Amino acid sequence: MAQPERRGPQVLNIGEVLAQLSDDFPTMTASKIRFLEEKGLINPKRTPAGYRQYAESDVERLRFVLALQRDQYLPLKVIKDYLDAIDRGERPENLPPGVSVSPRIVSDELAAELQGHTRALTEEQLRAESGASVPLVQSLLSFGLISHVNGKFDEHALQVARACVQLESHGLEPRHLRPFQAAAEREFGLVERVVAPLTSRKDAASQSRAAEAAREISELCLSLHRALVQDRISRMDA
Repeated sequence: MAQPERRGPQVLNIGEVLAQLSDDFPTMTASKIRFLEEKGLINPKRTPAGYRQYAESDVERLRFVLALQRDQYLPLKVIKDYLDAIDRGERPENLPPGVSVSPRIVSDELAAELQGHTRALTEEQLRAESGASVPLVQSLLSFGLISHVNGKFDEHALQVARACVQLESHGLEPRHLRPFQAAAEREFGLVERVVAPLTSRKDAASQSRAAEAAREISELCLSLHRALVQDRISRMDA
């Protein structure tokens, strides 16, 4: 009886990797994959001739990186710290809520979990998951703190609604929170000016660098804001 053929791990070229990612990340390009490799997030093997050879584990790492970028808006530097910890067999600290990982490779369960964060929510689902009342949601819409596309809300709207539910319990209503919207628009304008030289270039690599620079600047702005507010709060105990 003939012995069954033994197959080694599947090896993919960059086009095949793009095909596997295209459903969840339709704007993904070969340049973006090479950019992520340049940043040390994946490390595909190379043939003697220098051609990249991707394993399934490389594809799953890409899913992890892209999902955290898209759904959690994390800078690549933070995501790389997560991956480095995973590769050491550790559980990264401060992972976004609900995200679990296994060493070396992102599980199918995590990929599905991260993909679930991108689902579009109806107003009823938004209220159910955030705990927001109908009047609160209507106020958030009227003051421009959340928005929808064709009646569907995204993860950012859900995060805003959850925060505003908690703030409402402290007596802060949406009308009190308009300065946050104005501050966010000013911050975005600042970030936009900084990355303008990159966004003016239309190649995929420059667009990826612009998006990553914007994330890093945003994180630094948030850290600065947090430190300044905490400094004032600390004086209350002085």
